[in-house]
Amino acid sequence: MGLKVGLTGGLASGKSFVSEEFERLGCLVVHADLLGHAVLDPGAEAYDATVREFGAGILNPDKTINRRLLAAEVFGHPDRLERLNAFVHPPVRERTVAALAEFFDREPSGIAVVEAAILVETGSYRNYDKLVVVVSTPEQQVERAMKRDGVTREEALSRLARQMPLAEKIRYADYVIDTSGEKAHTIDQTRAVYEQLRSLTE
Repeated sequence: MGLKVGLTGGLASGKSFVSEEFERLGCLVVHADLLGHAVLDPGAEAYDATVREFGAGILNPDKTINRRLLAAEVFGHPDRLERLNAFVHPPVRERTVAALAEFFDREPSGIAVVEAAILVETGSYRNYDKLVVVVSTPEQQVERAMKRDGVTREEALSRLARQMPLAEKIRYADYVIDTSGEKAHTIDQTRAVYEQLRSLTE
């Protein structure tokens, strides 16, 4: 039988690196955050409602949604963030379910990994057979976020402060992958988790 695996972590904790390794090992990987961007494309499921709610000020000249401007609209406004999530999350769920169904039709004993930032916070980790939590030190998270996203140290610390601490997420994990060491060590841990998951499908 196939396995549905949730993969989560925190800001710049190394989720993408780990998910790429799972992909190399033959798993289907669904990136929920990328689907979240896709459903906001012009003509996609969440576009019209989002533009109606937040106004034309969030649009680029080519009518695509400027994600930074949209983020600024919801930053510090939980009610507005909730509105945005109400537009984005349902179609993301639908696309995820469709991708998983198609994969398991093709590979009944395959392993599908869904990478998403807030699986624990939303309770949706319960929809998966196993949960993998990716961790690193807070200092590394800040440094990686600054490098990757071009944000200041203060911005990175502020984003980190708004997230559930990794130490808390670990309590929900079936497997923990620590990316704070060398990349080779992260790859070894990911492969070890993959072997354990694979043994469950046999």
